Amino acid sequence: MKLSVIIPVYNEKNTIREILNQIRAQDIEKEIIVVDDFSTDGTRDIIMREKNQNTMVIFHSENRGKGRAIRTALQHVTGDIIIIQDADLEYDPRDYFKLLEPIKSGKVKVVYGSRRSASNYKKSYYRFLLGGIFLSWLTNLLYGSSITDEPTCYKVFKADVLKNMNLKCERFEFCPEVTAKVLRMGYDIHEVPISYNPRKIEEGKKIGYWDGLVAIYTLLKYRFFLNSDFYYKD
Repeated sequence: MKLSVIIPVYNEKNTIREILNQIRAQDIEKEIIVVDDFSTDGTRDIIMREKNQNTMVIFHSENRGKGRAIRTALQHVTGDIIIIQDADLEYDPRDYFKLLEPIKSGKVKVVYGSRRSASNYKKSYYRFLLGGIFLSWLTNLLYGSSITDEPTCYKVFKADVLKNMNLKCERFEFCPEVTAKVLRMGYDIHEVPISYNPRKIEEGKKIGYWDGLVAIYTLLKYRFFLNSDFYYKD
């Protein structure tokens, strides 16, 4: 089964080349789709040079956000399985094999990589740790799930699940929106422990308090206020 790796990128000149090398090193049939969200630090020049037969590069003409970049990439996906990959080296592509196995075996259609389930879990700032715990708890409360790491980057889908979803996200609300819709559409989320190497704000970490509030609102919105027309594409 072919893997489509979606990489939304914004101002990651120090890490983008290394993450691409790490992904290419994985012995998996794959395509890489990089969407640059109007970087201004030289990232665009780097990824243009990294473009090749298996790496598609798309440039946004203005900064739109992570969610919009993922939605742009989905228009070009040709693989059977989709994984979301950040460009900042916090997540290790060597985890791909165990993340893909439950989908390849036909057991499930959605897999999340859980940082909190790993025996050697490295904690980020406590506000991010507590925020992630709260969002996972809120998700479980609202949707009857039992996940441990709702805001994880490593979200893996059978391609038809994500491509048929009517996504509205622009920024970091991609995570709560896709989680809410996956659960409302009746799919189980299977978690696999993954490694995690958190970076610091001065190294480029971008998510903030406001994004946490938007995540809470998004989980509530898709649980109570919107009907099924908001889940599937026409």
